[in-house]
Amino acid sequence: MEHITKYIEENQSRFLAELFALLRFPSVSADPKYKNDVLKTADFVAEKLKEAGAQNVEVCPTGGYPIVFGEKIVDPSLPTVLVYGHYDVQPPDPLDLWKTPPFEPTVRDGKIYARGACDDKGQFYMHVKAFELMDKTGSLACNIKFMIEGEEEVGSSNLGIFVKENKERLKADVVLISDTSMISLENPSLETGLRGLSYLEVEVTGPNRDLHSGVYGGAVANPATILAKIIASLHDENNHITIPGFYNDVQELSAQDREELNKAPFDEQEYKEDLGVDELWGEKGYTAIEHTGIRPTLEVNGIWGGYIGEGAKTVLPSKATAKISMRLVPNQSSDKITELFTKHIESITPKYVKVKVTPHHGGEPVVTPTNSVAFKAAEKAIEEAFGKKPIPTRGGGSIPIVSLFEQELGIKTVLMGFGLDSDNLHSPNEKLDIANFLKGIETIPLFHKYFAELSKS
Repeated sequence: MEHITKYIEENQSRFLAELFALLRFPSVSADPKYKNDVLKTADFVAEKLKEAGAQNVEVCPTGGYPIVFGEKIVDPSLPTVLVYGHYDVQPPDPLDLWKTPPFEPTVRDGKIYARGACDDKGQFYMHVKAFELMDKTGSLACNIKFMIEGEEEVGSSNLGIFVKENKERLKADVVLISDTSMISLENPSLETGLRGLSYLEVEVTGPNRDLHSGVYGGAVANPATILAKIIASLHDENNHITIPGFYNDVQELSAQDREELNKAPFDEQEYKEDLGVDELWGEKGYTAIEHTGIRPTLEVNGIWGGYIGEGAKTVLPSKATAKISMRLVPNQSSDKITELFTKHIESITPKYVKVKVTPHHGGEPVVTPTNSVAFKAAEKAIEEAFGKKPIPTRGGGSIPIVSLFEQELGIKTVLMGFGLDSDNLHSPNEKLDIANFLKGIETIPLFHKYFAELSKS
């Protein structure tokens, strides 16, 4: 391990400078105005892979944004690790809530603030620098392949096509992903599962134009009011989702599994203070840890209609819209849940308005085996780097392509994240602790070492 820490110490400033350069690209895949910036980011990633020592580096075109591929095959008889990450980021809005510009990385109190710092530029770049370290010090214990995409934040619609068309090229023994979090540097953890996702848009339309709220109000249904009522009806008094059949396929954990899950360190008072809330909210009968890991949810991600500008404008809006996401757990199906949601919304919408439900994207929930060689290698790597065995946890987020890799490539995934839940993912002031970034670079080579060793036995 001495050669690892020595290389990191000697190159720390350069590693951070390169990460800052990567973070300056506004690679927002959801907004077409950033198209050129997204494409420039892909070129930058490809160049850094080449500099790190990767071979056969290619910016592979897709029907959307390109996928960056690179590899280093040191010995065909050695196991192969496929590293997945994404270089696209969420929109930075609302801009007025950022303390410093989202695409000008700024260090405060040992933390890097920038959009994409944790999700996922900072985390996938750990793997690029860890690969450089292993290659330059002659300690690469496994073959390695990189697949870094540019559409994760908009559903990875072209990744499936790429994977299906490049199965031989992507052939590996395990997928390694750092796009998740751990509890803390003091309490390292490994995620053993992720929730799935169904993301939709609901549009309610009333009159054929915005109306004067004095002249027409009270005689014509207000789409904003109706949408609010529809949304409010989707949870009952116990915060249980009311869509018929929604829970039919939910895999219930045993009392013992729930007990083990709740052993993870969790300070509810600290959690509330960090979020600025007086009380927590959730499905009755479950803890906060269970709410965000093993239970399905339904959340409104955005809602609008009518006049939302400065001052007053007394209108009865023609339309009102909401974006809604549902996080799913094993064994729920995103297609089935999308269908159930759509039918339910259509059935409860009153006749004095029209409703349109538009699916956006989805993904399936996954559980990773904790008895696999790869998971044990990750455990040993974290234990050596952190001095403490990682706690198994369930992730609340979604990485839809994990189930795709298993289905198309026949391989499992290890979710070895180094971010923190408090890193403001998808929010203003996203951050990544420099200590976490460097600890990731330190831990990843140990994973390769132990994966190679355990694969022999």
